[in-house]
Amino acid sequence: MRLNLRRAAKRRLPKRERVALYVPKLPDTVWSVDFMSDALACGRRLRTFNVVDDFNREVLHIEMDTSINSHRLVRVFEQIKHDHGLPQVVRSDNGPEFLGEAFTSWLKVNGVAINDIQPGKPNQNAFIERFNRTFREEVLDQHLFTRLDDIREATHWWMIDYNEERPHDSLGGLTPAEDRNQHARRSTFGVSV
Repeated sequence: MRLNLRRAAKRRLPKRERVALYVPKLPDTVWSVDFMSDALACGRRLRTFNVVDDFNREVLHIEMDTSINSHRLVRVFEQIKHDHGLPQVVRSDNGPEFLGEAFTSWLKVNGVAINDIQPGKPNQNAFIERFNRTFREEVLDQHLFTRLDDIREATHWWMIDYNEERPHDSLGGLTPAEDRNQHARRSTFGVSV
């Protein structure tokens, strides 16, 4: 039985002024991190852990496996630390992996601050969200992978292209590698590459 009841008026939120996402002035100031999920052809689930430098949108690492926990994040960041160094700040959502004791303790010991975005506000982590879309469209959705090793290899070559060959509009037509090198030449301190 349907009654003719009045619908409650939709609440309108006041228009808010958009605030642009902070773009660091130096490399390795803020790194954005996030997880993505996908599946192999057999239906087996997989996760990717993506790390991007907000300064020049350089992809620093993509880790893939069927499961990635807080301890695995520590191993990933130890590898990045050895190869590249560490940022001042890691920006992430409030995922359980980022809240795990192993990862939060490791960040504290290594002097890296964590900047958690507000729940339900992925636009506060826009650089990594935009990167995730590009990675999904150009790698995950383009191929039907049967093995984790296949997707790791495709991702490796795609990262080289993304960082070293592909110009980015947001960087004035430079690749992330060119932008980092150009910044190193301008800087009196230099930047490790």
